[in-house]
Amino acid sequence: MSSLISPRVCLVAAVVALAAIGSTIAAERSSSVMADAATRLLGSLTPAQRQEASFAFDAEERMHWHFIPTEMYPRKGLLIRAMSEPQRKLAHELMKAGLSQRGYLTASSIMDLEMVLRGIEAAERAAAPQAPRGQVLERDPEKYFFSVFGTPSAKATWGWRVEGHHVSLHFTVVNGTLVASSPSFFGSNPAEVREGPKKGLRILGAEEDAARALLQSLDAAQRAKAIIDTTAPGDMVTMATVNINPLSPSGLDAGAMTAAQRDLLMKLLDVYIGKMAADIAEDRLARVRTAGVEKVAFAWAGETERGKKHYYRIQGPTFLVEYDNTQNDGNHIHSVWRDFNGDFGRDLLREHLTRTPH
Repeated sequence: MSSLISPRVCLVAAVVALAAIGSTIAAERSSSVMADAATRLLGSLTPAQRQEASFAFDAEERMHWHFIPTEMYPRKGLLIRAMSEPQRKLAHELMKAGLSQRGYLTASSIMDLEMVLRGIEAAERAAAPQAPRGQVLERDPEKYFFSVFGTPSAKATWGWRVEGHHVSLHFTVVNGTLVASSPSFFGSNPAEVREGPKKGLRILGAEEDAARALLQSLDAAQRAKAIIDTTAPGDMVTMATVNINPLSPSGLDAGAMTAAQRDLLMKLLDVYIGKMAADIAEDRLARVRTAGVEKVAFAWAGETERGKKHYYRIQGPTFLVEYDNTQNDGNHIHSVWRDFNGDFGRDLLREHLTRTPH
């Protein structure tokens, strides 16, 4: 019978097998690169710095997260500004290990945007010195905290986090190879820089533009289903809640979209998925597809005119994306990817404990 198998079939089978092997190697490479980067960072620290940066894997601290300024939400970990220049480079190498080039540029650009925000707020105070002021917040591109949970290893379970104003990234490595990458939060204030040397900068512009492309493609009946409210909520519905559940109403299902509209939906999802390292992104996408792309829903709230306050969410059986641009008169973005059962690696840990004797 083997003589009846065509060379073309053999070639296809080989390609499929190589793709599967490549995916496995990529996954091992990502987790291995993160372990190596975290080990090198910890090895460069003084004993006092290492004590600030290190936590037990099962510490409650691993579940603590937020995206607001540190004055409003005290954080633990080692500050970038408390590091030497070589240590800072190693910290950024750890960020690069978990993110794609696009994701790393997004995170580092958000950090740099603190300087723009500092200038905007200083100008506002100078223009109205007698105006009542709330708490003056420190805007500093080096006020971001690195934390490592457990011992970085190519075989064991551990995790790491980088967090500060408008950046909150969490990675959990289970059994040395399986990687969880949520919650992952990116924000931008201002959403669009309107004055100064960086005028026109829109760090999270793709998050808005891809959603608008999908919204504008919908016909009247589809819009009536997708637009769940004419007023946008003041912020993301789930905020920094540790445990989340699916939100209702869910909006317009992909199963009710045309093929072209589903392509636009997948392009919007890629804006979020594509920020992760390649193998982590592949795993996110595989989970979406396994649960059913047709079950993914898009919902919009608020005004549809550009520059006005708006909100959207993308929700599937396993995940939730929330995006909100309502603060500062619609020029301040919050966006997040959440996994209903997978945040902080909970599903991977549960599966690992079930399969592995302890």
